[in-house]
Amino acid sequence: MAAGSLLALLDDIASVLDDVALMSKVAAKKTSGVLGDDLALNAQQVSGVRAERELPVVWAVTKGSLLNKLILVPAALIISAFLPEAIVWLLMIGGAYLCFEGVEKVIHKLFHKGDKKELLQALAEPSIDMVEFEKDKIKGAIRTDFILSAEIIVISLGTMASAALPTQVIALSALALLFTFGVYGLVAAIVKLDDAGLWLVNHANGGMAAIKRLLGRFLLGLAPRLMKWLAFIGTVAMFMVGGGIIVHHIPELASYSHDVVYNADNLLGGGIVPPALGIGIDIACGFAVGLALVVMHTIYAKIRGH
Repeated sequence: MAAGSLLALLDDIASVLDDVALMSKVAAKKTSGVLGDDLALNAQQVSGVRAERELPVVWAVTKGSLLNKLILVPAALIISAFLPEAIVWLLMIGGAYLCFEGVEKVIHKLFHKGDKKELLQALAEPSIDMVEFEKDKIKGAIRTDFILSAEIIVISLGTMASAALPTQVIALSALALLFTFGVYGLVAAIVKLDDAGLWLVNHANGGMAAIKRLLGRFLLGLAPRLMKWLAFIGTVAMFMVGGGIIVHHIPELASYSHDVVYNADNLLGGGIVPPALGIGIDIACGFAVGLALVVMHTIYAKIRGH
């Protein structure tokens, strides 16, 4: 009897773990766009500090991110347990916010090109308190992480809304840890790329000197380009993910998107064009929603006198 109970318990555990693995895979796919943006934004947030302080700053932000997850995961699970219909609305609000933030990034990129130059000039001033500057960087990165972590957790929870509570708890906790250390591990690697390249160039000696020098120069050139590409991909991902959430949860838009993809699939006989059209609709919808929200926010700010 006891052996049978133990086997039944082990079977239940295996079943839960199998569900966790499945839910984790689905959630990881759904949140990949937001994670890309999380990576890009936080890599930019911690850039600008002294080279020897980059990894301590990344670690400080990682600890802040873990604290964010410690608050957000239980809150999301409580909402899911007692007010599950709120998950859809939270998804919609989160998607709309992503679109809003994406348009703000585009506007900032187009019309505020001098901000980075002004920042570098300010950092060159001896009167700048680098300790306070570093603290501000960390606080800014943790605030950014909180917003994006909330979105990731809500999206993840949305993919496992029908799962049992133990499955949700294990899967969401595992994903929170995986996302945190995965993102900030990559952030640490990205911000140290130029240092690695510089080290290779300065220590290019012996029989491998030419290869070390070439690799070092490659890494020095790659680091700024990688940051630019991450920023671009992250912005597009914001529109794709945010717009996709909105399209999926508004029946008229969902029906229109489905019809476009279905007709294109019938006309072209498959290929990459039909799904690309679906993604294009998500991005276009995301940009339109974000632009509308930015306009409303700007009008509101002017009325309030800000």
